[in-house]
Amino acid sequence: MRKEGYIDRMISVAIVEDDQEIRGLIEHYLDRREEFECPLACGSVEEFLERVTEENRPDQVLMDIGLPGMSGISGIRLIKERFPDIDVVMLTVYQDAHKIFDSLRAGASGYLVKNTPLREISESLKMLHQGGAPMSPQIARKVIEFFSATGSSAPASPLSPREKEIVIGLVDGLSYKMIADRMSISPETVRFHIKNIYKKLHVHSKAEVIAKSLRGEI
Repeated sequence: MRKEGYIDRMISVAIVEDDQEIRGLIEHYLDRREEFECPLACGSVEEFLERVTEENRPDQVLMDIGLPGMSGISGIRLIKERFPDIDVVMLTVYQDAHKIFDSLRAGASGYLVKNTPLREISESLKMLHQGGAPMSPQIARKVIEFFSATGSSAPASPLSPREKEIVIGLVDGLSYKMIADRMSISPETVRFHIKNIYKKLHVHSKAEVIAKSLRGEI
């Protein structure tokens, strides 16, 4: 029997970080773990876009926001346009709500603060590989504080109660299997509901669903 969190193949992760010491530290840590490989470690979005090809394209990109040249948020859009299946996770010092929402709107699949321990970063990347949406606890708190301060209220939702529960699971960073276990349904049923959620919300990725939820639009 496979353990929870089992990885069926090596996860390919690119790093886009202008601090050479941080970039090298993360690359070295991930490369030493059997679950990961790092085909690219770049100092800017421009360098990544110049070097990435169909042959070395990663499954995931771990990217800073404050980069020389193009910002990480602008970089998400270009990466997703060229490689829609690549998941981008922000790793940054920025914790303000606007940068969080701008990143999610641009297509980020996760948002981690830069003081996250290396082990937690690797666990977050494995969670992402399994269908989750990793987010540092500090970021979740910032989102709650933002909506408490603005008094934002959610409009009437087109989603059913079960679909809303699945969205909550996505926001919590759960994989499809973990959502299925929480709701006592099959992963296939979760996937069916998520397809309906995409249609109802007119979105194309779980990152867009999470962004709408965090903005109080569901």
